Amino acid sequence: YEPAGGPVVEIVLDGPGKNALGTQLLVSTREALDAAGGRPVLLRGEGDSFSAGLDLREVASLDPKGMTRFLGDLAALLATLWRYPGPTVAAVNGHAIAGGCLVALACDVAVGTSAPKARIGLNEGALDLRFPPTVLRMVRARLTPSAASEVLLGAGLHTPADALRLGLVDRLAEDPVAVAREILAVRAALPSGAYAATKASLRTGVFEESPEDAHRFLADVIPVWTGDALRARLAAFLGR
Repeated sequence: YEPAGGPVVEIVLDGPGKNALGTQLLVSTREALDAAGGRPVLLRGEGDSFSAGLDLREVASLDPKGMTRFLGDLAALLATLWRYPGPTVAAVNGHAIAGGCLVALACDVAVGTSAPKARIGLNEGALDLRFPPTVLRMVRARLTPSAASEVLLGAGLHTPADALRLGLVDRLAEDPVAVAREILAVRAALPSGAYAATKASLRTGVFEESPEDAHRFLADVIPVWTGDALRARLAAFLGR
């Protein structure tokens, strides 16, 4: 669509399991960002959820090689969104859980639904899933130290009001898509060069990682993510 400030690209998270982030959705969303070419982006979920998080059924099925590729696809999407030069606004129109919450945090602004039944949070720790150092840096860059501690160590899911208090969303609205469009229209009218340069300066150093550090993290975490204990935990979680 095209507000007064210029054309805006709308990217929709649309997939099974409340827009769960499986390989196909991770890759297609990153490709859509690449194709947007720096134009302002509105990111929303299809239906009544933003994203319920990683596709745990896919996670539970992966061998070490597949898990390495999957985590790489997740990291690539978050890094692309974090570094995107143009304005990005997430319309968090429902649940934004775990990986879904990370996608919202990677945007410049997140507008959350005020619907009281929606839940937003980073509950990976409750499933014994470790965050990559790059993701931890992103969360620390977006939240205050006390909020990051509550969100990451508490590993809970929060009401919209608590999500706003913690900084997981920046605003609440009955119609987050409409409000997100309003915010994006204002930012789309700003000079794109200054916006991109300022954003790059603010966000530098978060997703920069040496090959050695990346290899070290994967060597530690892949056995956990593909181990019998996690598979049993995921099976119990999915069977609830």
